[in-house]
Amino acid sequence: MNKDPFIIILLALTMILYPSCQNSPTISDVDEIIVEYDPSPYELNTAPLPPPEIPADNALTVQGVKLGRMLFYDPILSKNEAQSCASCHVQADGFSDINRFSTGVDGLEGGRQAMSIFNLGYNPNGFFWDGRAETLREQSLLPIQDPLEMHETLDNVVDKLRAEQDYTDQFIRTFGEDEITTEKVSLALEQFMYSIISNDSKHDQYLAGDITLTPSEERGRNLFFAPFDPDNPETSGGNCLICHGGPNFGSNLFRNNGLDSDQEFTDLGRFEVTGNAGDRAKFRVTSLRNIAVNPPYMHDGRFESLEEVVQHYNTGIKPSNTLDLFLSSTVPTGLMMDEQDISDLVAFLHTLTDDTFLNNEAYTNPF
Repeated sequence: MNKDPFIIILLALTMILYPSCQNSPTISDVDEIIVEYDPSPYELNTAPLPPPEIPADNALTVQGVKLGRMLFYDPILSKNEAQSCASCHVQADGFSDINRFSTGVDGLEGGRQAMSIFNLGYNPNGFFWDGRAETLREQSLLPIQDPLEMHETLDNVVDKLRAEQDYTDQFIRTFGEDEITTEKVSLALEQFMYSIISNDSKHDQYLAGDITLTPSEERGRNLFFAPFDPDNPETSGGNCLICHGGPNFGSNLFRNNGLDSDQEFTDLGRFEVTGNAGDRAKFRVTSLRNIAVNPPYMHDGRFESLEEVVQHYNTGIKPSNTLDLFLSSTVPTGLMMDEQDISDLVAFLHTLTDDTFLNNEAYTNPF
């Protein structure tokens, strides 16, 4: 019996194509094939701020920042997988915690207020309030192990990450191999935290000539930058830039800002790191950018409002052996600010809020 030539051709094509269909890669196979090292640099836009100091051995890459962002938001780093770095460093609050003291996985409170995370490339003189971590990569691992915070071991963190294919793939894209180590975790977290930039506050826009300040904000600006002059109260200012200078409104110094007298010290700050008596009760001078969105204030969160903070510098400085020299010079008269002065200075501090930074999707939870 003759067979239809069309059927014969169809059967032949089926036999040819069948093996290739059987061996075609699955979606997961395709994903595995395309996972490869990607060193594409991450573009860090800091203008009008100067370029920050980024470690030469950990240049920011697109994939490295992405991995660090994943780790920053993933509670897998904590003992009970219920708390992440972002739990105590909330973007809307300037990557800080509006609670006086953060609560860890075991329900225990820390002893100091959570510091803000942004513009860390302008902070080369150690991290934490007392500067005990010399590098950001070192800093990134300490909260993971701290019993008051995430209370996890680094070995357990690595084991948990190795069990997740998404992380294995991302470590390949970042470092060129799927081996996950504690060091690589710290380098990725360092990259993400260095990528967090605040440079578009109302004050930045004012300096660029794009907007004008209100009369109260402008007067507060003058008070912020004007020198302290006890002989001329009418023109005297707060000279705030002595401690909070430069485009980041901070410094790399540790200072005693007169919160307590020698007899009242309960936290010795920088002294606990250096053992130098001259460092007793000295703490890092933080940036004032976004200060209005991250109360409470000071290393122990004792002040709930900016008005309280300004009033402290106005009339509340307590003498001690390690008190900052400039602040010591203001003790006899105070800063001589009245209620209007305080209100205007606080109005200026609000112009340092950066809504672009607070809502930047590049810093949000990637999951």
